[in-house]
Amino acid sequence: MVYQFKLISQEEVERIISWNYDGIYSFYNMDEDLEDLKEFREDAASNENYWSVYQRDHLIGFFSFHEHEDNHIEIGLGMCPDKVGKGEGFSFLEAGLLQKAVELYRPTSFGMAVAEFNKRAIIVYQRAGFQITHLFMQQTNGGEFQFVEMKKELV
Repeated sequence: MVYQFKLISQEEVERIISWNYDGIYSFYNMDEDLEDLKEFREDAASNENYWSVYQRDHLIGFFSFHEHEDNHIEIGLGMCPDKVGKGEGFSFLEAGLLQKAVELYRPTSFGMAVAEFNKRAIIVYQRAGFQITHLFMQQTNGGEFQFVEMKKELV
């Protein structure tokens, strides 16, 4: 699959905010956590760490990259609800890591956190070489939820 990356615009931020996921994945609807919604709406478009992702002129997702010590990059990502669960997650993730993050940062490792219930995402991340480093509880979306921290070392 061919993906195009662009620094995210305010218009794209607003489109992403309107995405609605079904079932247990509604956890990822931006309006489920007003603090995260406010941060994304106010900061993403003016931040060189946020990228929109297109496939054939359609906005299909976004990535955020945050650089830490020793060139460790913490990533965040989201795919359009129409794309999730269709077998495209692995190529989307690989494009974000290899096509954009490596180009921008030359990282030594990647890290991410994912809600523990999101088994399909965890499987994709493990296929891409991420390993679970630990579990933790996090306050978000009006409650406390278990998250999985994952890391991928680059050789």
